[in-house]
Amino acid sequence: MEPRNFDGEADRPRSARGRHTGRVIVVGPYLRMRRGDADAQAEGHGLRDAEARLDEAKGLARAIDLTVVDALIAPVGQIRPATYLGKGKVEELAGLVAGHDIELVVMDCALSPIQQRNLEKAWNAKVLDRTGLILEIFGRRAKTKEGALQVELAHLNYQRSRLVRSWTHLERQRGGFGFLGGPGETQIEADRRLISERISRLENELKKVQATRRLHRAGRQRVPYRVVALVGYTNAGKSTLFNRLTRAEVQAADMLFATLDPTLRALSLPYGGKAMLSDTVGFISNLPTQLVAAFRATLEEVLEADVILHVRDISHEDAEAQQRDVDAVLRQLGINPDDGGRIIEVWNKIDRFDPEQREKLENIAARRSAEHPALLVSAETGEGVDALLAAIEQRLAAKRTTLDLSVDASDGAGISWLHRNSEVLAKELHDGRFDMTVRVDETKRDIVVSRFDAVPHGP
Repeated sequence: MEPRNFDGEADRPRSARGRHTGRVIVVGPYLRMRRGDADAQAEGHGLRDAEARLDEAKGLARAIDLTVVDALIAPVGQIRPATYLGKGKVEELAGLVAGHDIELVVMDCALSPIQQRNLEKAWNAKVLDRTGLILEIFGRRAKTKEGALQVELAHLNYQRSRLVRSWTHLERQRGGFGFLGGPGETQIEADRRLISERISRLENELKKVQATRRLHRAGRQRVPYRVVALVGYTNAGKSTLFNRLTRAEVQAADMLFATLDPTLRALSLPYGGKAMLSDTVGFISNLPTQLVAAFRATLEEVLEADVILHVRDISHEDAEAQQRDVDAVLRQLGINPDDGGRIIEVWNKIDRFDPEQREKLENIAARRSAEHPALLVSAETGEGVDALLAAIEQRLAAKRTTLDLSVDASDGAGISWLHRNSEVLAKELHDGRFDMTVRVDETKRDIVVSRFDAVPHGP
């Protein structure tokens, strides 16, 4: 083995010295499992096609402008503690890496620090597992200060786990921010201490962000606007639907994690109601726990939402598996995905189906119970959007009470309070009094009834 230089130069892969080609091989080291295997289903992969999983991994690599030279499935009968893969497959891939002048190998799995290090030595190239790749994407996509803080926190928690005694001289990819850099500090203890200190500072800054979000949320709650949140698998079309519903111009592209930072816009409902629509980061199978924890502040909008729209790319071959992955993340956040009173499934991209296929989908949706509806839409063409808006308004109205009342026109404070704390559906002036119909949350119903002698709205 080539001896190390003090700065770790000899440990770096040949393609990393002097030039960065961005040439990668994507490897899908998937366990051989029987269809319906209980353990596989628990991991969310029970029915997921290996080719589809590999395609997704290639999409993740391309999302940060890496050049995918080759991609292959490497069936694994048993995970090896040292290298994950068997010895023969490691040697086979070493030949591919050398023959194609590969700079980086992406392993579509979670590697331990020792496995990652051993594979790098065997292939003389950098190795990135699924968690590291997703973190790298998020690091490049974060635009807001909050997003950057959350991503850096997740990066550092991941990197801290990579500091193991087998590295006597560390590279920047282990001790700094990001994974594709050059040489860095050589002392593991110093890196671990610096990373821990930085993590503490970031956590304190994020606590301030959470406090600010709570203040903003409290301000919105004083206004009669409800919150509707979009969730779904990455690239399901959430941002396109968001733009269609709000006439906004949020970036929407056919790529994984096109949108990272959350966005809120006003949503106008068919009968004059208003709501706030929140677009969130897309979910993905095996979403790193570091990201779920770091982005909890952002995802609080989902936790507090009155209605959650689960947007699904119903045209995707793995639509069912993607649904399970999203449900798993929702459970991690403490949300019951089977809560039909709060969650509406939106089957997006129906424009990709021919009339016969569409009719079949409509029949499947029609057979679902009223408590678990599914609405067919095309965010691209606008088909089905009106029905979706009506369903949102109906769901929001079901959680509120409609009341009739009469208030003296001279009671400016009372009228102002009603406008701030309720949704005024009708207001007419008769003989110096305003006859009003308002819709209020259950939490404020008793206040309106006692202060304004309000009665339930008549037929």
